[in-house]
Amino acid sequence: MKKRKMIGIILSLIIISTSIYGGVKPLPKGISLDGQVYRTNQVDFLYDLTYEKDGKIEKEQMIFDRVFKIIDNAERFIIIDMFLFNDTYDKKCSYPDLSAKLTNAIIRKKQKNPDIKVTFISDEMNTFYGSYPSTHLEAMEKNDVNVVLTDLNQLRDSNPSYSGFWRVFIGWFKTSGKGWLPNPFSKDAQKVTFRSYLKLLNFKANHRKLIVTDKQALVSSANPHDASAYHSNIAFVVGGAIVKDIVAGEKAIGNFSGKTVDGEYEQNEKQEGTIRISFITEEKIRKNLLEAIEKTKAGDVIQIGMFYFSERNLVESLIKAANRGVKIQMILDANKDAFGMEKNGIPNRPVAHELFEKSNGKIKIRWYNTHGEQFHTKLVKIQYKDESTIVGGSANLTRRNIGDYNLEADLKIMAKNDSKIVKDVEQYFDRIWENKNGNYTLDFKEYHETSVVKNRIYRLQEWSGLSTF
Repeated sequence: MKKRKMIGIILSLIIISTSIYGGVKPLPKGISLDGQVYRTNQVDFLYDLTYEKDGKIEKEQMIFDRVFKIIDNAERFIIIDMFLFNDTYDKKCSYPDLSAKLTNAIIRKKQKNPDIKVTFISDEMNTFYGSYPSTHLEAMEKNDVNVVLTDLNQLRDSNPSYSGFWRVFIGWFKTSGKGWLPNPFSKDAQKVTFRSYLKLLNFKANHRKLIVTDKQALVSSANPHDASAYHSNIAFVVGGAIVKDIVAGEKAIGNFSGKTVDGEYEQNEKQEGTIRISFITEEKIRKNLLEAIEKTKAGDVIQIGMFYFSERNLVESLIKAANRGVKIQMILDANKDAFGMEKNGIPNRPVAHELFEKSNGKIKIRWYNTHGEQFHTKLVKIQYKDESTIVGGSANLTRRNIGDYNLEADLKIMAKNDSKIVKDVEQYFDRIWENKNGNYTLDFKEYHETSVVKNRIYRLQEWSGLSTF
């Protein structure tokens, strides 16, 4: 008995120490970037919107039309990094074949220009963590595209209560093999292995969504995923020297995933322009947002459109800003839809209640009126007296997304309030806030919940990492 007890104590200590180390271990080189600030005039704002008008569902799609143009215009290299990239969904629904269109566009480009270097970086989610091959990724590999599946094991562990156990006892084994469990994304899809489910429970991802070429870059909240095709999203297209930083950020992923990512931005143009812009990733997104919010004064305006909002530092920072006279407007997804499945409103509904209560109603909140799709936007605009700071891209504002766990990519844009980029974002936000020429958003009361239980669940999940948000 003493021997068994001693073995149990030793194993427990190994698991605990592995869990602690997994959450704080050094990040791979090149991750968590606070990029150089560049000057440019080359910034475009794009969006996809699904909304109701005159009793019909309307869809405005800009983002992937531009992605295809960027691919066509590239000459020397293309690097694409996309989180969800598959056509796995419940086939009782019907969606555009977005993943196949992107695959075919890349293959056509490679066949037309065999010398161009093309890298496609993605997440293991698209093979359900090694359970089966991706037909799209395989097709690209057959056409000499460099495919990189991100090595998620190199990232920090956001779910320490489980990941220590997984690393000690399970992570050594491969996840491939004959699957026998149902695919959680579709009953029609290939079955998956038990080991792949166990890897899923680490809750980590390469969540970036971008394309960068020798000409320009697009950083977005949109996935080339069939079942996500009608989500509402945003994107920014940029040119100039900032492309160098985005390329470097993607090469870092290749390096720690055991692959070389080809691409060198060679233009040495002058840094001229009235817009200041930088590439920020992972925890540096939180850092920059907190600094920008803390600078606000009475009369300044913060506008936020967000799929998930739950990070505690930002929650508290917004409440303080509202209570010192900053005008705050938030458009949030009600967290009720997920590819045909119904969600319980966590985290946005309990967080919205806290923001409303602790600001005495000064923080104004509206819900995007979804119809099965999601308000998948990740966008913050902070307007000071003379200029605005805009932050947007892949990152939800949660512990996992901006705490150096997931891989994320955003752009930080600083420009005068009368500049086109600021006006474009302002008009987008005002359009959906005020329901101009369509029905986009609902009053706060429509999904206002005061559930103490949900609040406690959210707080536990946000603190512990026991969640998918």
